[in-house]
Amino acid sequence: MIKNSLKIKKQKVYFIGIKGVGMTMLAQFLKAKGIDISGSDISESFLTDKVLRDAKIKVYPGFNPKNIARDADLIVYSSAYNDKTNLELNYIKNNPELFSKVKIFSYAESLGAVFNTYQGISVCGSHGKTTTSAWLGYVLAAAGKSPNVLVGSRVPQFKGSMLLGSSKIFVAETDEYQNKLQFFKPFGVLLNNIEFDHPDFFKDEAAYIKVFRDFVKKIPEEGFLVVDNSDKKVKRVAQASKSKVISYDLKNENVVNYFAYDLKIKGANQVFKVNNLGEFKIKLFGRHNVKNALAVIAAARELGVSLVKIKTALASFKGTERRAQILGKYKEAIIIDDYAHHPTEVKATLKALREFYKNRNIITVFHPHTFTRTKALFKDFSTSFSDTDELIILNIYGSAREEQGGVTSAELVQAIKDGDTKKGIKRPLRNIETIPKVADYLRGKITKKDLVVLMGAGDVFRVWDFLKVKNKK
Repeated sequence: MIKNSLKIKKQKVYFIGIKGVGMTMLAQFLKAKGIDISGSDISESFLTDKVLRDAKIKVYPGFNPKNIARDADLIVYSSAYNDKTNLELNYIKNNPELFSKVKIFSYAESLGAVFNTYQGISVCGSHGKTTTSAWLGYVLAAAGKSPNVLVGSRVPQFKGSMLLGSSKIFVAETDEYQNKLQFFKPFGVLLNNIEFDHPDFFKDEAAYIKVFRDFVKKIPEEGFLVVDNSDKKVKRVAQASKSKVISYDLKNENVVNYFAYDLKIKGANQVFKVNNLGEFKIKLFGRHNVKNALAVIAAARELGVSLVKIKTALASFKGTERRAQILGKYKEAIIIDDYAHHPTEVKATLKALREFYKNRNIITVFHPHTFTRTKALFKDFSTSFSDTDELIILNIYGSAREEQGGVTSAELVQAIKDGDTKKGIKRPLRNIETIPKVADYLRGKITKKDLVVLMGAGDVFRVWDFLKVKNKK
């Protein structure tokens, strides 16, 4: 059931599991609107800690019923927790009389309720959501459209993961996992791609695709749907929409609306041309980011932004954290952090890095994310690392929501070795169990010719933290 509005009379909201990326961005947004925000989470270090600190949001370490704001209008809980495993949710369930006047929403319900009060622009799909939503929000803001924007990562040019605007436009990164899209009623949708993921929730690809088909059906006739013309699954899903459909591609086939050509790398930028629109320049590298740029161009034009303003803003966008983010240098080696955790993302990112850093020796540290994903996509993972010169695979980063085991990182390393042997390729491949051990290995290995890529959806970025600490000593 979609909740169409969210009235917060007492101006107080409490978050259970506030350190999750989505929870943090929503908490930060509501805080910026003047609402009193507090929440709780485990005491371990999270990438979102800085965002919460900068927003001056009170975070209780650990879960305790005493933390809960009794006079809250709304309690938002993360889907990572339930009333059986979380002390606070369990307390709420067993003491209904204390919370009879309090709305209790999941994160997705809460975000949907906020989103649905605006002219909502959803950025969805299997890959590229964070970059595309941040980029579109940045372009709209630079053009004076004053959008509200929520993104699933910190955006340095936002100084957080959101923008609070004064217009009716609301750009949000929306996630298909656990069918969260059911809570959103969009005016416009950017559907980047569809590739089976989250096998811990979706029983098969058909169930996964259905979530997107049901979602685009909700776009009104006066709305719009921006799609990648090269993705066959996306094109089939788009047929279910009654709205205007706008397509983009890297080639002009099947009457595409926007296509890029003459792609080149010039200095620190990618340069390309778009049919009838002239030349564009972007700071982000890789063909996948040219596609993301095309989606942004299409949506921005639908929202009334002039071509001149689109070109200027598109060129000055610097990206988001954890997306090919340069963390710094160690012994003159460049250290990059990237969120890629699906075979297609891994392959695209490494290919882009190979093209951009042609003279560097690429060492990739990959942290597989969840046992279910690693097992379901094992064959694809085994062929995704062809553009790295050396590969280190950490032990699998398991989710609390899944059964552990069934596949190991050592097995993945062996499968990649077997593939290399068949192709006559010799390169260092190894399984190193923990992040501190990886840092120790790299410390004695790195030279100024290296590019080290820390890759995965977990906490692989902590390798850099260990390197920095040792370097200071």
